[in-house]
Order: sequence, then structure tokens, then C-alpha cells
Amino acid sequence: MATAPTSRRIGAETSQTRTRLLNAAERLLLEEGYAAVTSRRVAAQADLKPQLVHYYFRTMDDLFLAVFRRRAEENMTRVERAVAADGSLRALWQLNADPRGAAFNIEFVALANHRKAIRAEIARYAERYRAAQLKAVAAALAAGGVTADRLPPVVALLLMTGLSQVLALEDALGVTAGHATTLAFIDQAIGSVDGPR
Repeated sequence: MATAPTSRRIGAETSQTRTRLLNAAERLLLEEGYAAVTSRRVAAQADLKPQLVHYYFRTMDDLFLAVFRRRAEENMTRVERAVAADGSLRALWQLNADPRGAAFNIEFVALANHRKAIRAEIARYAERYRAAQLKAVAAALAAGGVTADRLPPVVALLLMTGLSQVLALEDALGVTAGHATTLAFIDQAIGSVDGPR
């Protein structure tokens, strides 16, 4: 008679230890890249025993997914609050132009090249994030008198998100040629829709 597989107990999601591990993994990811995020390095960064990493996360993929989901949910909340408070293009640009957010995304995209589960999770959150922002971009463009045939909202959104990612990536590499001119152009273009600051 076959026995049912036993599921190993995993630490509580509300545990302070789990939060310390997530914080440590995220710090390593941002400061040294995803390859530096090993169970030993995470434990050392959190000042905990290495076996605790696998007590709270069965695999490293589980740890990476938890780090990603936590940040993604925070970003979704930020977008919803920002849109409710100020749905202007300027506010949406500023949300996308956060350099730490771009660095986080770049590391996860690189990681997703090697891990299918992470790729699927990124795609799932990206679709949610895009849908939430698309409504706000469409409303901001309409309020500024920009019709969808002149500038489709999805194109405006992809230009904002893509450009902010490129600027952040280049800035991280120390490449800044053309950045000031591009940012001034964006400021002027947003001002023509939103009005002056």
C-alpha cells in the first residue's frame, strides 16, 4: 500500500523570521544580483541559521517568488493609491521611473530566463499592473484632450514603462548620454497633456 506524500511544515507567512529572510534576499538581489541570492548568503545577511531558509521556503524558487510577489503587491497598491489621488501622466511616469523598481525588475527578468515558474509569475503580475495603469493612462490622455487615434493609451504606457526601464538600466551601467535631453522632452510632453506642474 502506497503512503501519501508527507508535506513538510513550512514556517508561518506572518513570521518575523520569514520577513527578515525576504528582506535579506531582496537586499542581496538589488545590491549584488540574483546570482548572489543563495540560502547561505540570505541566512548570513539576515543573521540567521542557513537551515531556516529552507524551513520557510522549500526551494530557492519559492523564496524568489515570495520576494517578487511581496514587491509586486506593494507596487499594485502604490499604483491604485496614486491613481486614486492623482491620475495624471506625471504621477504615472514617476511610478514607472523609480530606479530601484527598475533594478528589481531587471534582476527578475534575468532570473526568469532560467526559471519557468518565475517567468510565469512575472507575466501574470505584469498583465495586472499594465491593466491597472492602462485605465489611468487612457483617462489622463482623454482629460488632456489626446484622442486614442493620435496616441493610443497602450502605446503611451509602453513608451513610459519601456523608456523608464532603459534609462534605469543605462544609469546603473553609468551610461547617461542623452538622458537629460530625454527627461526634459518627457517633462515637456507630459506638461502638454497634464498642464503645468
